[in-house]
Amino acid sequence: MTFLWPPLLLAVLLVPAGAWLAMRIDRRRRGRVADLSGAPRSGADSATVPVGRRLLARLPAVLALAGFTVLVLALARPLAAVPLPRLEGTLMLVVDVSGSMAADDAAPTRLEVAKATALTLVQRRPEGVVIGVVAFSDAGVTVQPPTSDMTAVEASIGRLEPTRGTSLGAGILAAVDAIEKARAETPADYYSNRSPDPSAPPEAEAPPRPGSDAATLVVVLSDGENNERPDPLDAAAAVADRGIRIVAVGIGTPQGVTLDLDGFRVETRLDEATLQGLADVTAGSYAAATDGDPAAGIYDELARALVVREESIELTGLIAAIGLGLLLAGTGISLLRGGRLP
Repeated sequence: MTFLWPPLLLAVLLVPAGAWLAMRIDRRRRGRVADLSGAPRSGADSATVPVGRRLLARLPAVLALAGFTVLVLALARPLAAVPLPRLEGTLMLVVDVSGSMAADDAAPTRLEVAKATALTLVQRRPEGVVIGVVAFSDAGVTVQPPTSDMTAVEASIGRLEPTRGTSLGAGILAAVDAIEKARAETPADYYSNRSPDPSAPPEAEAPPRPGSDAATLVVVLSDGENNERPDPLDAAAAVADRGIRIVAVGIGTPQGVTLDLDGFRVETRLDEATLQGLADVTAGSYAAATDGDPAAGIYDELARALVVREESIELTGLIAAIGLGLLLAGTGISLLRGGRLP
């Protein structure tokens, strides 16, 4: 358990101080009553009182002290990590930020078209879908792990800028790594779309059928050009072995343009064959950005699966209710037994 306002926990020290003060006041009151009535001060007679009655007599004060302590804990606003089940789908946006994405055969540039398509997908997100973002040039980097915070996702997309190199395969593998890290946060002893770790090494099993994980989708936004290892189709095969599908969106034109990169003139064009290959290997689909609305229908291919995520929940109300209940119980018992507050 953690606390939003931990300094307020120091207020717990006031409880024993208050108890000590209350005991002194009670002793003085009893002494004055004894002096006025001429009765002997309490002390010797207490040993003759049965233990059960003595404990019962102290119960209201104990309950009141416990109630005050719990109420002070509530002031610090306690938080607890609670595993909660929910239906969830995962969408990974893999955005090409290589130098060729600065080409303007898709106006204003290929990268801007890719970013606009990604933002459209974010804005159309159905309830229960988490979205992550991977950017790749000569390597793949997870710039935003899967999250339901769309403000963070939009900010990560807005920061993307073209750089050097192109490793389409590295971008795809980075997306798989981000998905597996997100799944690792799901407790293994709850029902989810992640199988618990086996207790004994199982016999060799066939990998999942491509496309069998209907609750996970990788959307690749790229011109399809690649000049770095690993091979994109090998990376796609690793995705297919996990049952995940790739939806490839081609950015650019097959005719291409000549691009000036650091003084070098480079011919760059849309490689639809590679992007179509990624989709075919994973039982996914391919569409060119110029074919109407490339974001249309993508969420139709994404199902939801039952997962359990640990979420921080504030327990202030519950803790305060428990404290108040203890305080009322102590007060009620004291009023019923002696007609006074504890």
